[in-house]
Amino acid sequence: MAVLEVKNIGKHFGSTRVLDDVSFDLEEGSALAIIGSSGSGKTTLLRCLNFLETPDHGSIAVRGETLFDADHPVKGQEKDLRTKRLHFGMVFQAFHLFPQYTALENVTLAETLLSKERPDFKQKRKEILEEIEAHGKSLLEQMGLAERMDHYPHQLSGGQQQRVAIARALALQPDILCFDEPTSALDPELTGEVLKVIRGLAEKHTTMIIVTHEMSFARDVADQIIFMDEGVIVEQGDARQVIDHPKEERTRQFLTKY
Repeated sequence: MAVLEVKNIGKHFGSTRVLDDVSFDLEEGSALAIIGSSGSGKTTLLRCLNFLETPDHGSIAVRGETLFDADHPVKGQEKDLRTKRLHFGMVFQAFHLFPQYTALENVTLAETLLSKERPDFKQKRKEILEEIEAHGKSLLEQMGLAERMDHYPHQLSGGQQQRVAIARALALQPDILCFDEPTSALDPELTGEVLKVIRGLAEKHTTMIIVTHEMSFARDVADQIIFMDEGVIVEQGDARQVIDHPKEERTRQFLTKY
């Protein structure tokens, strides 16, 4: 079953075409890697999926529900962005942790804020907050950070901060977890620990989209790969097939750099 259906997404910034007729499906429990040179549209595509940018045309559907359709806009379409974003968990290149909060507080913040909108929050406040804290601790343990829950971001390494960011993205149990070059801000030693976490998520069949320059990682972890160039999908298919035996000349040219 396709958990995500993206059809004919296009995006311009002024006269510059950034995305042109991008379409793909993502199956439940699969990992999709998106590769391509800087400026090929990869990050803009993720930002459109997370409703941080609004596509000029095309549609986005999750689990059969159309979240965006440029050709058939609905009243209030722009007003429920927060609800739409809950379908996606986003892990950015930079960690974007709140410096005034501990690792655990960073992970539980969004869930805590949302819980206050529950009609039973006042009656069950203590129980609800205890559940949220337990969930946050479980996620940090999963990230190998059981001993760092009470540390502030400045007390954590870059790799540890990125793992906190991954736990935070998982906290609201999104349908799709998105990574935008999650290791680009890390040195090689710390890159490995973050890739290990993502590999573990893939082994648990977490539905993911990963924008990455780590070609060997993409080949080994992703089920499917999309290669983008100048805002269009040049080639897509089985990860090992695309990396080891690309069909398109432009894909071959790109991969020779790696």
